Amino acid sequence: MRTVTYAEAIRETMSQAMRQDEDVFILGEDIGIYGGAFGVTNGMLEEFGPERVRITPISESAISGCAVGAAMTGMRPILEIQFSDFIMIALDNIVNQAAKTRYMYGGKSKVPLVVRLPGGSGAGFAAQHSQSLEAWMTHVPGLKVVQPSSAYDAKGLLLSAIKDDNPVLFYEHKLLYNVKDEVPEELYEIPLGKAEVKKQGTDITIVATSIMVQRAMEAAEQLEKIGVSVEIIDPRTLVPLDIETIIQSVKKTSRVLVVYEAVKRSGYGAEIASVIAESEAFDYLDAPIKRLGGVATPIPYNPTLEKAAVPQVEDIINECKKIMNL
Repeated sequence: MRTVTYAEAIRETMSQAMRQDEDVFILGEDIGIYGGAFGVTNGMLEEFGPERVRITPISESAISGCAVGAAMTGMRPILEIQFSDFIMIALDNIVNQAAKTRYMYGGKSKVPLVVRLPGGSGAGFAAQHSQSLEAWMTHVPGLKVVQPSSAYDAKGLLLSAIKDDNPVLFYEHKLLYNVKDEVPEELYEIPLGKAEVKKQGTDITIVATSIMVQRAMEAAEQLEKIGVSVEIIDPRTLVPLDIETIIQSVKKTSRVLVVYEAVKRSGYGAEIASVIAESEAFDYLDAPIKRLGGVATPIPYNPTLEKAAVPQVEDIINECKKIMNL
């Protein structure tokens, strides 16, 4: 099978969806000739023209309002917000309008909106452009939240998000854009709310999200060399969350580490840990549930400090060793 990058998979999915459905269009800052902040929309203006590749002013409040209104009136917009941090400027439209409209109208109104959000650290963009704020959005009823960790998942999940009649926040990690994976050329869907067992294991479960799935896989390779068998679960979507897959894995291994890039305090990993603690998996545990998240500090510009602010492969290895009493 051919290999494509994470960015190419996202671009291909949007293009295929736009060819298939005239109601699908994209909008955002610099998404035309410039190709978006990370080049994901390169070439789309030439194919689809300015009516369906809408280059907007620098106003997240304005463009999110346009996107929500378009979705409510029958279109299927895909809104690119250059950096996920800037969603804060669009929160009234997303949280108070998009998330609540279908409920408030008794299901008579739909809001089929996808908001693409490049997030995470590691690219040297410093404190205001490197945050992981997905936990904020998971707290809002009416919003679906997706975090693909591979190009294959990005394509299948994005198509499902585009076809969904509810607003979906689609978090893309900046460091994953150039990571390649085997991806079919034809369209396919990965259901929202279905986790994946990325690696089978017997000694400890790592539940990891986004870029941390890649780092957990690297850590697992090193841990295998000292006889520790690691199972890795990627939730893929935070809302809805596939609780059953996580619980079954923890029941099998009896130990669990939840790894995420966001600040550890009040991060989404706390929700996953609580779900495990409140389930029948709790009685199977041979060690306390552990979380590994980012340091409670703004993301530094200095590359050494930036790396130290969020979990790395060695941190995952060391935490697993502690849980295993090694």
